[in-house]
Amino acid sequence: QVQLVESGGGLVQAGGSLRLSCAASGRTDNRYAMAWFRQGPGKEREFVATIDWSGSSTDYADSVKGRFTISRDNTKNTNTVYLQMNSLKPEDTAVYYCAAGRLYTTRPLYTYWGQGTQVTVSS
Repeated sequence: QVQLVESGGGLVQAGGSLRLSCAASGRTDNRYAMAWFRQGPGKEREFVATIDWSGSSTDYADSVKGRFTISRDNTKNTNTVYLQMNSLKPEDTAVYYCAAGRLYTTRPLYTYWGQGTQVTVSS
């Protein structure tokens, strides 16, 4: 089992930045890909970004390319994924979820999910 805990959400003005973190605990010795998804008000959950186990491959939704950056820290006793969000827009407002799984994919097929962290961008 893997537990995921997100942090770093909050309220920010349009054009601002936030950095989300997702700390993994439990059976983190497996080589998991990790990803971020989000769900805005009245919308379905959508893919944001993903990163493979080594950190050498990443993929982004078109709506966030050039503004968001996903990264991870796999050093000993640490397995954390980050989402640096710049040039935020009101349409980025959503609950952001961290996910982990064996498959590196943009689809919501990940095995483990966090509880989510709220990001609100004011205009």
